[in-house]
Amino acid sequence: MTIFQYDQTFEGLLTAVFDAYSRKSFPDSILKIGEPLPLFYDETYIVLTDYEKAERVWKSLVRKLSKGALTNLTYCWLSEAPDVAMLLFRYIRKITDSSQSIETNFTDADILAVTKLGKRVADERYRILQFMRFQKTAEGIYYGAMEPLYDVFPLTINHFRDRFTDQQWLIYDIKRKYGYYYNGKEVDEITFTNPFQTHLLTGKLDDKLLDKDEKLFQTLWKSYFKSICIKERLNPVKHKKDMPVRYWKYLTEKN
Repeated sequence: MTIFQYDQTFEGLLTAVFDAYSRKSFPDSILKIGEPLPLFYDETYIVLTDYEKAERVWKSLVRKLSKGALTNLTYCWLSEAPDVAMLLFRYIRKITDSSQSIETNFTDADILAVTKLGKRVADERYRILQFMRFQKTAEGIYYGAMEPLYDVFPLTINHFRDRFTDQQWLIYDIKRKYGYYYNGKEVDEITFTNPFQTHLLTGKLDDKLLDKDEKLFQTLWKSYFKSICIKERLNPVKHKKDMPVRYWKYLTEKN
């Protein structure tokens, strides 16, 4: 049994692919450096992330995969699934070794798994775009926080930057304790030295941090939401399907 250990980055995974072909030795398992090893194995190999190697592997994939399949591959990586590194390694190896396109060969378990997992990540990205609610702070920054199932915030930056290009905003991932801040010109990834502040745990700003008109706008939004609701057409089952309950605690109209 051969085990590869890497730094748990996407570039590290692509480097692992490059090194495996160079060594003519392919892993049976890929673990994060420092992660406990199984009781029995034949060999371990430490992958040292090399951006040139990673780029060569990526360019090879660009030649063999459609744009949609490449996007799906990166979405799959952001799923953070426990076995995602080994799944993608097998997927990339099959794509590399095939003389023709197999990205739609859904009879292959790995091709199907990557496609389904990527679709779930894409769906989660869309829900974040739908359900993100911003609160205006006293400093004029619009703050929005959620706890997505997958690490999809990097996939939402362009949308928020294009839609709110003339406003400063900060989106924060409560689960992963990082976010992105847009200062009106550039977007930067941020973390906080104290990630246990109330608004970084609940997504709700204290009244003292809000803009003087924010509470009024929240009240107006709740009133609008209530006024357009047609009680005779309520369908709780469909409502929860379209707007999963796990998002409700972040929605102004639900609180």
